[in-house]
Amino acid sequence: MADQSHLYETSVQWTEARRGALESSARPTVAIGAPPEFGGTADVWSPEHLCVAAVNACVMLTFLTIASNSKVAVRSYTATATGTLEKADGRSFEITRIEVRPRVGIGADVDRAKLERLLQMAERNCYVSNSLKGTVSIRPEIVVE
Repeated sequence: MADQSHLYETSVQWTEARRGALESSARPTVAIGAPPEFGGTADVWSPEHLCVAAVNACVMLTFLTIASNSKVAVRSYTATATGTLEKADGRSFEITRIEVRPRVGIGADVDRAKLERLLQMAERNCYVSNSLKGTVSIRPEIVVE
């Protein structure tokens, strides 16, 4: 049986003002910083954007894996995701909800109902979404290409 525990290590280094560099071995360095609403600038990835992006990427990869395992041919996949950061019940800020809007292209021979079930499975099985307190929902658009 495969190992059921995996470690992922990153490092961050402060570079100036409210900016830094995010690294992980053998991967490109990513400039990070606070978003403008928290005294930063819009030209770097913020933790808020990285969190929403992680959900968006995880939903896509989970869906594509499920579709492949189910022998469903996907012709294209693009998605936008929006996260809402707000103060929750007098506590500190948290991302309370993320909405992922995938656009999935399929052939005319693909059963739309099956594809919708696969998207629901991806929504339930995205481990990043399952790791967050906030609500994650998927609002797909399915197109025949």
